[in-house]
Amino acid sequence: MRQIPVENMRKIKKAVPAIENKTKIKVSFGKGQVTIRGNELDEYLTEKVIHAVDFGFHVEDALLLKNEDFVLEFIGVKEHTRRKNLKEVRARLIGTGGKARKTIESLTGAVLVIHDNEVGVITDSNHLDAVTQAIESLIQGAKHGNVFAYLEKQNIARRRFDEEDLGLKEDVMEEDEE
Repeated sequence: MRQIPVENMRKIKKAVPAIENKTKIKVSFGKGQVTIRGNELDEYLTEKVIHAVDFGFHVEDALLLKNEDFVLEFIGVKEHTRRKNLKEVRARLIGTGGKARKTIESLTGAVLVIHDNEVGVITDSNHLDAVTQAIESLIQGAKHGNVFAYLEKQNIARRRFDEEDLGLKEDVMEEDEE
């Protein structure tokens, strides 16, 4: 049994049916907190899901955290800039009409939520370093084009590695057949 403090109880209550449906956890509500019951691993994963929903992620995106390949990371805007006008920094992360955020999401498969002076990221562990580096670079004032080029380069390098890895596995299988 775990007790999790939450800020947005209404959003959590809306998400609970989906969470209980996808996990083997029972959720109950207290004053400013949620209590979850189940086996330890499911409780741990559900706690991450509840933190993500409380932060502002959609339930479907937060449920990605059930998969052990996905991680939830928070990046503090204040930690990476000396600028006083944090509204401008957040605007750089979002972009015009959400274009910068959507581009990062499409290049990496990550899901971003910007809340106050913190950026929440749900992504697979393979892309975590690239996504956090890209966000930190934008916060520090890097040009959007340079950041997107960096992300594209990371994806191409990763795809090449995966293809080579598959090629090696095929070669091993062919040798076994002989």
